[in-house]
Order: sequence, then structure tokens, then C-alpha cells
Amino acid sequence: MAAAGIGLSSHIWNNNLRSGALLMLYPLIIMAIVWACAFAVGWAVSYNPSAAASNPDILADFANNAIINFWPAIFTIVSLWFITAYFFHTKMVRKLSHSHPVRRMDEPELYNLLENLCISRGLPMPRLEIIETHARNAFASGINQKSYSITVTRGLLNSLQKDEVEAVLGHELTHIENRDVRLLIICIIFTGMIGFAAQMVWSSIRHSFIYSGGGGKRDGRAALVMFAIAMILWVGYLATIFTRFAISRRREYMADAGAIELTKNPDAMMRALMRIAGRERIPESTDDIAMMCIENSKPFFGLFATHPPIKGRIKAISEITGTPIPDISGAPAGPANSFQKPLDQKNPWLTRERGKRKSSL
Repeated sequence: MAAAGIGLSSHIWNNNLRSGALLMLYPLIIMAIVWACAFAVGWAVSYNPSAAASNPDILADFANNAIINFWPAIFTIVSLWFITAYFFHTKMVRKLSHSHPVRRMDEPELYNLLENLCISRGLPMPRLEIIETHARNAFASGINQKSYSITVTRGLLNSLQKDEVEAVLGHELTHIENRDVRLLIICIIFTGMIGFAAQMVWSSIRHSFIYSGGGGKRDGRAALVMFAIAMILWVGYLATIFTRFAISRRREYMADAGAIELTKNPDAMMRALMRIAGRERIPESTDDIAMMCIENSKPFFGLFATHPPIKGRIKAISEITGTPIPDISGAPAGPANSFQKPLDQKNPWLTRERGKRKSSL
């Protein structure tokens, strides 16, 4: 497919620029959130709130002084959060997705498929992981060559033909090559920081003013300030979420094109998407994991789609490559799929769930 490679180099270059821009933008967003919170605190600690509210310059000066005096602490906290996530995000993703790593001896044919795709592109072999679930999905994660990984579900391996699995691996490998993965992980790190702060403030509100009760003007003013801070944090959280939406929707079309360029098999890519559609939801996974997956049909907050619709992606592949849309009705994976295996009964997540069920009897 000659048209498949058009724009891929530009897409990689743009993603590298976006990664750098986000690294500079998110600390500024956090500074703005801190400034707004300081503005609200300034009103709360004022001896005359009515006078302070009528003269916002006083509150602005208070917020400016807070930023000037506390920016080293703010910068240190942001840096520690990012550094911790940078070095431990692999373990975090594994825990959130309930995946486990596999070696060549565990899944030789799957490992060889991915290795051949890497060799054809001149890319280092990413780590390969599997989630023991009947869901059909896959995602790539990581920030650099040492941490890149591709995760697939057992349901996907048991339900797709070999060339369809290869197309999915090519899709995820393209995410790594295009630096989509690094860009999205950076978004998740900073979005998680703001979301965590918002949850902590809301928990404090519930504990202090709902469960413990409160009274008096001072308590009432403090409650208003806490609610204001919570709202400011949630607005900042939503602002970073929308940034991720824009990144996520665009990257899927480019990864589909990259997979077709790798495998030279647009029919397999379309069939893979058809088999995944409607069966992609991974139990107990988070929204962050779902956003990284090849498909996520569940809208964020029930309103905003994180991925373009499967039908639109299939139609785009068909039109660009001139390949008819395949008909897979009544055509299961069948014996041509040599990946078929039962769910790994040694998976610690499954063992834990069985233990819970037994203890509840």
C-alpha cells in the first residue's frame, strides 16, 4: 500500500515535538492550578473576605507570592512524581492491566511473529505480555527502548487468525515506532497527578465536612474554599483529559496504516478489527489502560469517544487500499489459529479471584 506510509515520518516528528511541548506545558498547567488554589485560599485567610473579594488585586498578589515562595517545592513534587512514574510505569501498567510477561519458550509462534516484524523494521524487540482474559484487545506501552512492551489478551489470541494477530502486532509496533506510546504515557503521568490531587481534596472534604460535621462562619468559609479547590483541580484534570482525546483518536488511523505497510495485508487488518469490535472490554482494567488499547468503545464519562469508530477505520482502510471489506460472518478463527490455548490457570490474578470466590462460600 503506497499511500500507507504517507505522513508517517511527519507524524513521528510531530509526536516528538508534542512530547517536548507537553513536558513544558503540563508543569505550567500545574502552576496555574496552584495559583488558582492560592487565590481561593487568600480569600479564606483574609480578615475581611468581603473587602478582599471586591479587590481581586489583593488576592492576585497573595497568589503570586505563593507561587514565588513555593515554586521550588512545586517543581520538586512534580519532578519526583514524573521520575517515579518514569522508572516504575512498567510495573504500574502491569498491575493495572493484570498482565504477565512471556518469553519465547512460553509463546514461540507469537514471539516469532513479533520478532519478524521488528526485524523488517530494524527495531529492537519490545517485551511481550499477555492478559489472561476472554476479552479481545491489545496495547503498547513504555517510554524508551528499555521499557517498550506489547500486551495482548488471551481472548484475542484464541479468536483471531494468525495473519490477523500479525496485523494487531503490527498496529501496536507502529504505535511504538511513531512515539505514540511515549506521548500517551507522558499525558497519563501528569493527568494522574492532577486526578490524584483532586481525589485527595474531595476525600478531605467528605471526612471534614460531611462525616465529621462542622459549623460556624470559619468552618463554612473553609468548606467553600475546599470545594473551590476541588473544582479547580477537576477543571485542570478535564483539560489534560481532552488533550489525550485528541492524541488518541488521531493515532489509531496512523497505526492502522503502519500495520498495513508492515504486513502488506489490509484484509487481515480489517478482519482483526471486525473480530475485536464489541468484545474488547478488559475486566477490572482502568480507563488509562482502555485508552491505550487498539479499541475502546466505552466513551469517557459516557460522552467523549477516545477512539474513532471501528466502522470508520475499516472504511478508511478499504478506500485507501482499494480492498473490499471482508465478510467474516460464520467464519470463526478455526484450526488455522495455532495460538489457541486455555486461560493460564497459573495466572496469579485468576488464582486470587478463585480464592475470593471460595472464601465467600
